[in-house]
Amino acid sequence: MTISVGDSIPRETLYRMGANGPEPVDTQDYFKGRKVVVFGLPGAYTPTCSAQHVPGYLKHADAFKAKGVDAIACVSVNDAFVMGAWGKDQGVGDAIDMLADGSADLAKAMGLDLDLSERGFGMRSQRFAMVVEDGVVKALAVEERPGLDVSAAEKLLDKV
Repeated sequence: MTISVGDSIPRETLYRMGANGPEPVDTQDYFKGRKVVVFGLPGAYTPTCSAQHVPGYLKHADAFKAKGVDAIACVSVNDAFVMGAWGKDQGVGDAIDMLADGSADLAKAMGLDLDLSERGFGMRSQRFAMVVEDGVVKALAVEERPGLDVSAAEKLLDKV
């Protein structure tokens, strides 16, 4: 079953790069008491993700903050080392939390997993974006086909 508006984010452990290596991020702790914009994508360093999805959220980070967003999180089925390196490559700094869902546990728990094994990518996440307030999904946009449309930063900004 796919997560919907009004549902709570499932409790899973994601990872982010810290000064001493990967650090666990409990989703319940991460979302508690905050308004967070989350966008998920199939993979780090892929063309649409690198050229459009992350840059769009980086470009509009201040506009999201002006609307009361406490954090912006990019979630991908990659490990924390890849997500950390990709964040540096994209120049996200503190504007976007690059969170690794290495085994696709969160993607599966939300019903947003995508099997790209036929293309050699294995289990991935669908491309999506959501607004989460205190752990509850308030807005959700899931791409129905490849490309970037409904989950683009400009589209989600209107839903905050």
